[in-house]
Amino acid sequence: MLSFVLAATLAAAPAPRAATSADTVVHIPRLDALQGVSAFLGRAGQNAALMRPAVWYAELHPFFSLDPSQPDTLSALGIDPTGPITLSLRGGGRVSCTRLTDAKAFQQKAAGMLATLGSTTKEVKPTTSGGVTSVNLPRESGGRVGYALKGQEACAFSSTGGGFVDDGQGQVLLKESVRLVGRAPKADAKLGQLPGVLYVQVPGRGMVVGLDGTGSELRLEGTATKLPLPAFQASGASPYGAMKPEGLLFSRARVAPVGVSQAVGGVRANIQRVCPTCPADQVSSVARAVAERLTGNVLVVVDSVKSRPNLRTTEGRFFAPRQALAAEVTDAAAMKAALAPLAKLPGARALEDGYALDVKGGTVFVRLKGKHVVVGNDEEVARSITSLVGALPAEGAKSPHAVDFTVDPKRLARGLKQVSLMDVVSEQQLAAMFAVGLELGPLLANSEQITGWLDSATGGAHRFSALWTLPATP
Repeated sequence: MLSFVLAATLAAAPAPRAATSADTVVHIPRLDALQGVSAFLGRAGQNAALMRPAVWYAELHPFFSLDPSQPDTLSALGIDPTGPITLSLRGGGRVSCTRLTDAKAFQQKAAGMLATLGSTTKEVKPTTSGGVTSVNLPRESGGRVGYALKGQEACAFSSTGGGFVDDGQGQVLLKESVRLVGRAPKADAKLGQLPGVLYVQVPGRGMVVGLDGTGSELRLEGTATKLPLPAFQASGASPYGAMKPEGLLFSRARVAPVGVSQAVGGVRANIQRVCPTCPADQVSSVARAVAERLTGNVLVVVDSVKSRPNLRTTEGRFFAPRQALAAEVTDAAAMKAALAPLAKLPGARALEDGYALDVKGGTVFVRLKGKHVVVGNDEEVARSITSLVGALPAEGAKSPHAVDFTVDPKRLARGLKQVSLMDVVSEQQLAAMFAVGLELGPLLANSEQITGWLDSATGGAHRFSALWTLPATP
């Protein structure tokens, strides 16, 4: 019975013609099934040029401009508008494999296009060997471009390196293209386990993502084996389950016992960075004692980003997001004793319900309220979360996933605006955030919400999902 189920699963799984040693693979089982994703990208592109379908689909092929929403244009190129396409990105170039309805039409259109790309070769002359027809030409801009064709399968390629000197990558990609058209692709069970009409694989990170959408929603679901996250417990009751999501980021998690130390270690490392004068052995000792007294139920809230924070320093980046973390404890009295050594740290002040640690750039607050410990970098946010968790019902509420999160895209857009060009000049790590704010800020400001979940999977992997929602009407 098990073998029958496995065989049925593999039979239904997508079968990409993926190049070996690819850094990223994009596979679309049916080009005509992208209407939903195209509709979302079309609406999103009204506020972010980067999201426009033409921008993404232009990358699907090395020398043809494909538009899956126009099947007649694909047919005119000899490409099956109901067939698959697989794009493999490698350090030396890319390979794109398609199914054909008219091989002669494909060759004619390819000859016309390739003739405009050749440097010294203006006439495209295919060669045939072992039943495979191929073309390999130099480009005026450097590198080489061409295709391999057998029957109704074609794999086109382009190499990016070498300039006007042939670095051999063109020949490597040609051989790969010949190999790909010469054999039937194998079904990929990882893709078959995920919903979607478009799949992205990043083999080096063990990540596979499936995407689908509508005019107002983009949904992705995937698995990854190398996320820097702890192990999580199976879905169940959380003391924070009934809380209403608020803030820039709101997330509940049920960390597995084996992952609690890792999660606490991340908090410890952040505090140690903003308090370098705090004895590392004392901070680590408190962290270990705290980890031993946690149930694994955690709440993370990022309320907002401060206006005009100093992002060019470690402490400035730490205090820029106004945030707090709450964790359920097994024994309040034992946790109070575990936190007591904090009073001896430099800059520590005793509070009625915990401690305040004054460091360069701000203050870290550690509060204990009933069976919850709260750590925050903003007094107002920490006090608010402490008050909320203190009033929670004892029974909590169940959640279908180990982790769930909600992002307010409007607050996120405002937060990204705080990253300036001068911040990027001083701290290159902020470049990605600046680019996201510049390119996607207007789209985020006009989005409804982003929600998602995450679970642990076998072998240390994680499964995750996210839903990006736009207003119902433009």
